Amino acid sequence: MFKGTISDPSVFKDSITTIGELIDEGIFKINDKGMSLVAADRAMVAVVDFKLPPTVFEKFENDKEEEIAVNISNLVSILKRVKSKDKLKMELKGNKLEILIENSSKRRFTVPLLEVSKEEIPPIDELDFKAKVKLKSDILKSGIEDADVVGDSVVLGAKDNEFNMKATGDITSSELILKKDNKSLLDFSVKGSVLARYPLEYLKKMIKASKLADEAVIKWSTDYPMKLDFSSLDKVSLGFVLAPRVTED
Repeated sequence: MFKGTISDPSVFKDSITTIGELIDEGIFKINDKGMSLVAADRAMVAVVDFKLPPTVFEKFENDKEEEIAVNISNLVSILKRVKSKDKLKMELKGNKLEILIENSSKRRFTVPLLEVSKEEIPPIDELDFKAKVKLKSDILKSGIEDADVVGDSVVLGAKDNEFNMKATGDITSSELILKKDNKSLLDFSVKGSVLARYPLEYLKKMIKASKLADEAVIKWSTDYPMKLDFSSLDKVSLGFVLAPRVTED
């Protein structure tokens, strides 16, 4: 039976809050590798890939692999009650997940487990990308926010020694350009010229994961799904796969 204690709940709280922007129900897998979740949004436009290793937990007990289906929105509402100095305890009790918040007092919540059918998730591990960019999370966040000022989608481009993000509106446009020698561009590789458009509606939600890691990795190909990863060593890995918006320019 699963029992877990987290002394610094911010990583778990921020991760689940970001996931809740996209997913309303999900099945968490708990085993000796920690806690994980792979789930698609209802429109099948985005997939969430979440991994929380045992190293995040002060105490982690699990004698067998468990699958816990919960309402993510409900879980987010509870986690919003958790403060930075609180200790978070979780325990699986029958058909409920008990959450205990401890500090100067003890507060207990119970989350009922759901009967959720497993959806067929696209095989995200089989995606073949032609471009990879690793950059500072705050730079990517600024690029997405700039694009949102002028349009509802952004075009990611890579060729030769340059990565760029472009958005075009009715009368205005925005562009972020990073050359290969730019210190904010930590890694860059591309095969040929790669260009794809993605919806900002989703990217604005995904970029909230930037608080989890100082660096972000983007992988994509022309008119092909994009993989956006935020990871912090021994703490958390939160990735997203986003379908392209294929339109005529």
